[in-house]
Amino acid sequence: MRIIFMGTPEFAVESLKKLVDNKYNVVAVVTMPDKAVGRHHETLQASAVKQYAVGQGIPVLQPERLKDEGFLEELRSYHADLQVVVAFRMLPEVVWAMPQLGTFNLHAALLPQYRGAAPINWAVINGETETGVTTFFLDHDIDTGRIIHRVPAPIADTDTVGDVHDRLMLLGADLVLQTVRDIEKGQVQTFPQPESDFLHSAPKLSRENTQIRWSQHTVKSAYDFIRGLSPYPGAWTTLRTADGRETQLKVFFAEKVEEGGSPLTIPLSDGYLRLTDLQLAGKRRMKAEEFLRGAHLEGTTLVEV
Repeated sequence: MRIIFMGTPEFAVESLKKLVDNKYNVVAVVTMPDKAVGRHHETLQASAVKQYAVGQGIPVLQPERLKDEGFLEELRSYHADLQVVVAFRMLPEVVWAMPQLGTFNLHAALLPQYRGAAPINWAVINGETETGVTTFFLDHDIDTGRIIHRVPAPIADTDTVGDVHDRLMLLGADLVLQTVRDIEKGQVQTFPQPESDFLHSAPKLSRENTQIRWSQHTVKSAYDFIRGLSPYPGAWTTLRTADGRETQLKVFFAEKVEEGGSPLTIPLSDGYLRLTDLQLAGKRRMKAEEFLRGAHLEGTTLVEV
């Protein structure tokens, strides 16, 4: 069976590696074009998937546009029986309908919940105690195709999104391997995604929806919001000094406490939250104790702008 793998970040590498380690014939990899990085965008950085594929001698395709005829012609030339997608882009039908055995996607949530670009983050932000991974065949609408397998995974109250990401990365790789094996054996039994009147969405993260708006939070919701964005991209707030200057402050972890008193303890509608892991704009990340030693917080406030 000839497989084309599509993906970009580290999360996808584990699934690709699982297929390679189990001797599946991955004939090509499709990933994003190299990204310009550095202060002057003078350096091109390959995706994590490309770096792994190159190391394994697997051909790499990096189309700017997925409907470009040159890319489609090259994709067809590999005569893939199956395409596997993990953390990539929305595919046009001309791409996902190409292989005889179809194209399936690994999604880092229990579909139909948390359709969208950032399912792991929003599950933690919303205080879920369980998430999981789902494999499903692609169809016309994003994250709506027939489900192949779903496997649940717990979310602990102390987990950051980084913890859950790593857990689902490993669980998802195992599920990708199981799904490929089932398809190869002709043992796949799919089922439609269950209908629900209340679905959580998982929109792309932006500067606007990662700001901590303290006035809108309880202790628990602020705590969940912070850990749902840690370590990346980081929840942020604005620090205003006594002389009126403002700077961005990222918060990577906090703890629920019984009373205030510390400059980094935030009073909320139902209690207090103490910030424990912080980063000022242009500075390195540090623990609260170190931050307080170097900070002059008299007259400083956290504001919503």
